[in-house]
Amino acid sequence: MQLIDGKAVAEQVKQEIAAEVAKMVARGQRAPHLAAILVGHDGGSETYVANKIKACAVCGFKSSLIRFEETVTEAELLEAIDRLNRDEGVDGFIVQLPLPKHIDEQKIVEAIDYRKDVDGFHPVNVGRTCIGLPSFLSATPAGILELLRRYHIETAGRHVVIIGRSNIVGKPLANLLMRKDYPGNATVTVVHSYSSDIKEQCLSADIIVCALGRPRFLKADMVKPGATVIDVGTTRVPSEQTKSGFKLTGDVDFEAVAPKCAYITPVPGGVGPMTIVSLMKNTLLAGSKAVF
Repeated sequence: MQLIDGKAVAEQVKQEIAAEVAKMVARGQRAPHLAAILVGHDGGSETYVANKIKACAVCGFKSSLIRFEETVTEAELLEAIDRLNRDEGVDGFIVQLPLPKHIDEQKIVEAIDYRKDVDGFHPVNVGRTCIGLPSFLSATPAGILELLRRYHIETAGRHVVIIGRSNIVGKPLANLLMRKDYPGNATVTVVHSYSSDIKEQCLSADIIVCALGRPRFLKADMVKPGATVIDVGTTRVPSEQTKSGFKLTGDVDFEAVAPKCAYITPVPGGVGPMTIVSLMKNTLLAGSKAVF
């Protein structure tokens, strides 16, 4: 069993991005600028945005944080997005999700200029990704592909089972793994909460991507020997072993599953760091005007 070290790969990619930014600046170009909109004070969102800002510093990007209280109106948020869309000094920006219930998330996502949508959530980017046109890839699926690439894990002709059909992970990842590319050319099965044969599908899989949001869902008897397992889950569960009283837990029963695997990602330190670094790669592309 080999552990897929997402944290180490992410640091390597950030250094590669920093080198590209240094070349841009040496040519007289400005460094890419990433802005983030954060609504409220959710602990998880605060941490995610803080980590993104730290990553910007390592990559040599300029970063800006725009904060709103949970009471912000949808109209106020749309006004802020419009300002960022029109700001030529901002190359890309994100609106940290989830948003308060009184705000229509899809409306917010669609309001973002797709040329600055470095999260890759806008329908234009999603559609272009589906048909193989240049686009900003959704960050988590792009991070998973980068891990497969860096660890030279074969995907062509392999059976990939994705557990979960979300717009953020499951659906875009399925499309990417079916591309005529590497990583790609895979036979992809997507299972979800209504699937009646999840265990049977997983047992036939060469690669399993678990993105269901249910801690320790994937058990050892669901994985064939030699499979690769990618754990996207990040759920805070009560723990007496940590000062916070919580422990970040994945969708895979790691201790039981790991001995059967050829490769497996840990939680934390697997897919999570790659999601942030994929956002950095999209920001570099936005700043370089390399996509649109």
